[in-house]
Amino acid sequence: MTAFRMFPAAARRIRSGRRTPGGAALIGAGLCLGLGLGLSLGLVGCAAPVPEATASAAPTPQPGIMPLRGTPVDPSRAEHPSLAVKIDNHPAARPQLGLERADLVFEELVEGGLTRYVALWHSDVPDAVGPVRSIRPMDPEILSSFGGIVAYSGGQPQFVAAMRAAPLLNVVFDDDAGGLFVRADDRDSPHDVVLAADETVTLHSDLAPPPGQFDYADSAAEATASLAGDPTTTIVTRFSESGGRAWAWDPAGPAYLRSQDGAADRDSTGAQLNATNVVVLRVEVDRGSDVPRTILTGSGAAWVSTGGSTMPATWFKDAAAAPIRLADAVGATIELAPGNTWIELVPTDDGSVELVP
Repeated sequence: MTAFRMFPAAARRIRSGRRTPGGAALIGAGLCLGLGLGLSLGLVGCAAPVPEATASAAPTPQPGIMPLRGTPVDPSRAEHPSLAVKIDNHPAARPQLGLERADLVFEELVEGGLTRYVALWHSDVPDAVGPVRSIRPMDPEILSSFGGIVAYSGGQPQFVAAMRAAPLLNVVFDDDAGGLFVRADDRDSPHDVVLAADETVTLHSDLAPPPGQFDYADSAAEATASLAGDPTTTIVTRFSESGGRAWAWDPAGPAYLRSQDGAADRDSTGAQLNATNVVVLRVEVDRGSDVPRTILTGSGAAWVSTGGSTMPATWFKDAAAAPIRLADAVGATIELAPGNTWIELVPTDDGSVELVP
């Protein structure tokens, strides 16, 4: 069953509803569920209505601001393409290389209930990233709005063809003649392919920088969720029954600290992976073949977490080449805090989102 929890402000608006034995209120045909406010875990729901069309415009360019992170920068240091890489998230692939320095990380469902990442680097490109894995059918839809470079290990012919047709330069392990990929001696195959990330970007520095994707406030305190959200200590997402991941707010960071399968999720230096913003999108998944395909055009429910607070939102993406937009209940664009962002693409049919106040 797909799980949802209501925010306190939304719960206060409940006027009637049939109470279940567990305390949830079932409201109308929309199946909007809410638990009693005294519970530490609950079900999240009632996303904002579809926002006005005026909110669908691309973010306004901000000179001197990194387009994928919202942080200040000397403009000359941003004049290079972004690098998107398909990163393994199998337990044998952890800890990953360079993931802690990514500007944006998308987590998506793949076969067997596992997840993989599509990570993007632009403001801070490491020497090496990995383990690099194969492309999946939703990746062109995720990445077409960024342009730049995409690197992956290969994939089924139809998925590779779709990725090559997208407006990105494809760098593929299966046909690499430039020595940009190596196999790490300390990792087992197939979790051992590593990309020379900085060299890849340098070789293709003539490509355009990425356009802005999200809108950013001037500071974390001015981010929309910080101002309008409800306090949230932990965000728990499940993509399937195979395992879960959680983000715990650490005010000392300040950042959200990531865990997987009940343990801290660490980078190659031993530090726990963290994020300034955590954005959860509820997405439809096409399960018509052995490889699930996330659908990322259209619109759906979302939750945006920044600064220890979470607010409900609506996400929408007009086309593969359009950026994802995040809007509040009246259609106004949501501004993230400057910093890195993880985007969790949680299935509507077999996934869940839990927020702990």
